[in-house]
Amino acid sequence: MELIDDPKSLLRSFLWSKKWAYGLSSLSIIASEIVTVQFPYVLGNFTDALQARRLTGHSIAMYSLTLLAIGALYMVLYGIGQLMNGHLGRAFEYQLRERMFLHWERLSAAYFHRRSTGDLLNHALNDVRAVRDALSGGMNILFNAVFLLLSALYMTFRTVSVKLTLVAIIPILFVPLFVVFLGPRLRDASRQVQEALSDVADLAEESLSAIRVVKATSNEAVEARRFRTRLDAIVVRQMAMFRRSATFQSLIPLMGSISFAIALLYGGYLTVSGRIHLGEFVAFTLYLTMMIQPLQQLGSVFNNFQRASASLRRLTVLLTEEPDIADAPKPVQPGHIKGEVEVRLPEYRYPGGNRAVLRQVQFHIPAGQTLGIIGRTGSGKTTLVNLLPRIFDPPPGTVFIDGIDVRDLALADLRQAIAYVPQDGFLFSTSIGENIGFSRETATQGEIEEAARLASIHDEIVDFPQGYDTLVGERGITLSGGQRQRAAIARALLKQAPILILDDSLSAVDMNTEKRILENLRRVRRGRTTIVISHRLSAVRHADRILVLDDGEVVERGTHDELVAKGGVYASIYAMQEGGAVG
Repeated sequence: MELIDDPKSLLRSFLWSKKWAYGLSSLSIIASEIVTVQFPYVLGNFTDALQARRLTGHSIAMYSLTLLAIGALYMVLYGIGQLMNGHLGRAFEYQLRERMFLHWERLSAAYFHRRSTGDLLNHALNDVRAVRDALSGGMNILFNAVFLLLSALYMTFRTVSVKLTLVAIIPILFVPLFVVFLGPRLRDASRQVQEALSDVADLAEESLSAIRVVKATSNEAVEARRFRTRLDAIVVRQMAMFRRSATFQSLIPLMGSISFAIALLYGGYLTVSGRIHLGEFVAFTLYLTMMIQPLQQLGSVFNNFQRASASLRRLTVLLTEEPDIADAPKPVQPGHIKGEVEVRLPEYRYPGGNRAVLRQVQFHIPAGQTLGIIGRTGSGKTTLVNLLPRIFDPPPGTVFIDGIDVRDLALADLRQAIAYVPQDGFLFSTSIGENIGFSRETATQGEIEEAARLASIHDEIVDFPQGYDTLVGERGITLSGGQRQRAAIARALLKQAPILILDDSLSAVDMNTEKRILENLRRVRRGRTTIVISHRLSAVRHADRILVLDDGEVVERGTHDELVAKGGVYASIYAMQEGGAVG
């Protein structure tokens, strides 16, 4: 799907692509208004015939049937236009939501560290809904109001009195001035309401995600106060918007009442003086009602469009955000990636950071070997391995795969060559079988089960009531930490990538299970590159090379035996874990 830069461009493109459908719906609504404005004209003729005592039983029946036919035809024509606009509005909503999701998929991980989930969800729900409502219901009301107003004006000019019409509509001409004055204020108020809704959605998402912590610390009252504070902010901003909206909505009936007063005074005078017939005066009052009604509708549409305008601006800011990490202008085509990894990194700082989190990190992993990385929390282990798939972007000329700078590889090629298992073992809220099969869409059930066996979780899965069809709940909440990690390892093994990264992803499994998984890895990963991060030396002791990180620097390197013989940091950790019967 071609990505269009922003919602306004998407909207223009959509309207142009659907111009014939919108044209047909507009013609249907125009036709409905041409039909409905005949109602006062027929009723005026009926009044004149009644005054002149020309009515018979047959003519009364004909007038009644004519009015009934006008109502039925209006309902059909307007209903067609309304249905088409509603369908088109939801078609645009579909495109906009899809565009938003695809855009989110393109953005770098750092973007989601800066933006809250609640705010993004508010964009996807409330902002998109506001635009849709303006495009479907708003367009229906707008077309109906404009064409009804024009049709009513035309009929009063043609069938009643030009002078009476011009005098009576003078107050109505002030309505556009109200629009110009109050429009920006309503738009700003709507934007502030949406921002307050984002704050509430953000807090609700955060609180529900941490519900175990809230209950364990008995902080329900604290969360309730925080939520109430943000609700109060919404109320304040909504009331400010409602005050402005109510002011605008009340001015339109006021102008309509003044127009009616003028119509009764001047129209009554013209009728009494015999310059217009009584039927024409009755018809004119109905036409004036028809003109005031669309003005009130236009007020509602105006409010909707102001809200949609504010939402469209917020969506534009979101969808014009460029990813921090993108493909090179001319990516290198690597062919078959073997898995050789080399890092020559003088230093690395997070975007906008003042402190280097990695310094003087250099190592080389021949294709097919295993690298172990250990170090205390915060030493830079995860940051280092995140540079390989460009979750964080390394400086040019510092990280290479098969001798190619990772920045010169297309992101799709680079990440397809790497299977990455984070410590939390994130799972999607679907079946455990689909979670394992997520890494390879074409995998068979047999391949999924074999990957689960290698990750030492198959036997537990088949004991579940629905086996591999068992739903794991949001983020895998129905599984234990060890089960989530092993399911994530199975998912990575199924991918069969040249490079496998295990980021402390055995921390929640017992020693015997860890031993089985590592033995399986050594067997099935022979000839493929594996990087294992762990706090437990038992997970890395059989690696071809081990790096010891401390405060972002490699302080030791070598094999297990070499590092133990050095008597340094690694040896002290080994002695401590051995003393604690670990390893």
